[in-house]
Amino acid sequence: MFTRLLVGLDGSPHADAALEQAVVLARRFHSLIIVAAVEESNKGGAEAAAALVERGRFRVAAAGLEVEGQQQHGDPDVALAELAKGVDAVLVGRRGVETEHAGPTALGHTAASLIRLSERTVIVCGGGPSPMQVCAVAFDGRNHRALDLAARFASVTGSTVHVIHACSDRAEGMQILGQAEAELSLLGVPFQTHLEEGSAGDVVGRVVRAIRADALFAGAHVPRGPMERRASVASHTEDILLHTDLPVAIQP
Repeated sequence: MFTRLLVGLDGSPHADAALEQAVVLARRFHSLIIVAAVEESNKGGAEAAAALVERGRFRVAAAGLEVEGQQQHGDPDVALAELAKGVDAVLVGRRGVETEHAGPTALGHTAASLIRLSERTVIVCGGGPSPMQVCAVAFDGRNHRALDLAARFASVTGSTVHVIHACSDRAEGMQILGQAEAELSLLGVPFQTHLEEGSAGDVVGRVVRAIRADALFAGAHVPRGPMERRASVASHTEDILLHTDLPVAIQP
């Protein structure tokens, strides 16, 4: 399932948390971890990137896991998206920062851009490693691939899939959850559904805390154009990330 994992390193605590999360997943799935750093002139260039790769290789090898190193040049988001074409998932840290004009945001530029660019699952990690045993999925009726990924992941961990839907109309919400129930029943995966009124971030945040979920799955919607893709990431994914601190696996 996740036999090849890519982790982008930049020397930040957020990236270190992503590496630790990759170690947790690699132990479960017997995965190869590819540690990658991108040369950036304002951060020491090639020498700094090489040091990050070597440090990452040492950490993974110390855990008894298979590891490869990759050193790239260019824009981090573009370079990682290209490398991600050869893996099952790419793990990145979230950068919770607050700016004078934008207010709080859950993502840095690289992570937000990677969600838009990557053709593979992007796992935006929490502040620390999670066992990822209690699976929830934010389901809006369109992200069936995220629902399928959550079901397959839960079947490995032997857990129940908690399907969360945020709605403004309960009747419509029940119909959408009915789709998820039908799909999960066919897959033979145990599940529970959670329907609440409110924004995606508020509802998902409340439910994952109530059920003590430690892994969340969501979809990056296929856009009709670039502007729709940007709106999708800003309004849906980032809203959820702002209200949680657990790994969020975003399925393209």
